[in-house]
Amino acid sequence: MGKYKSVFDIIGPIMIGPSSSHTAGAVAIGRVGHILIGGAPRRADIHYYDSFAQTHKGHGTDYAIVGGLLGFAPDDTRVPEAVEIAQKQGMTLAFHEEEGPSPIGHPNTAVVDLLGDGGRVTYAACSIGGGTIEVRRIRLDGCAITPSGLLPILLVERDQSENDGGGWLEQMQDRLQEAGVTKQTRYESGDRPGMTLYDFDLDNPLSAHMQQEIASHSSRMIYID
Repeated sequence: MGKYKSVFDIIGPIMIGPSSSHTAGAVAIGRVGHILIGGAPRRADIHYYDSFAQTHKGHGTDYAIVGGLLGFAPDDTRVPEAVEIAQKQGMTLAFHEEEGPSPIGHPNTAVVDLLGDGGRVTYAACSIGGGTIEVRRIRLDGCAITPSGLLPILLVERDQSENDGGGWLEQMQDRLQEAGVTKQTRYESGDRPGMTLYDFDLDNPLSAHMQQEIASHSSRMIYID
């Protein structure tokens, strides 16, 4: 199975077509931005590389990514009209076909630069087939985050003034045991002095209860699944 977690990752999701990689996967890429910035952005610059740059218009990648940015699911009947819906809501959109190679080494790559009420976020993601994606780079709060790729990804921000001798991190690790932490990285926030950002790459989804518990002990929590 490799990087796929179930047979449905290979067959593909229930979706608005025409392509699981270029449409359903693109919705998932856009949805990452919706989560990172906390809603629909005011502006989105979407940079395509390799296969995405060559086929995005014919495969519906444009409306798919924008549908994700609006928070739509892959099977939402509004996905094909997402560009028009977003523009009516005041979102500024720009699509760029880049000639160079993918900065993350995959032919189905989009680098998405967002501006919204939650600030500015840039991330690089790729669609690896069957509607499954990897998020390989995130620029958030001055931190250059490099996740392992596959979802779920948990980002937790912590105020450094809350010095507990490392007890908070130990509690986090205990809480996340069931989810299976495959990678854990600490970043010092460049744009938010006094804040530390932790990236936890997970094997399994977090329950809603666990998300609430982690959020209650954090300055900010972002969960991408």
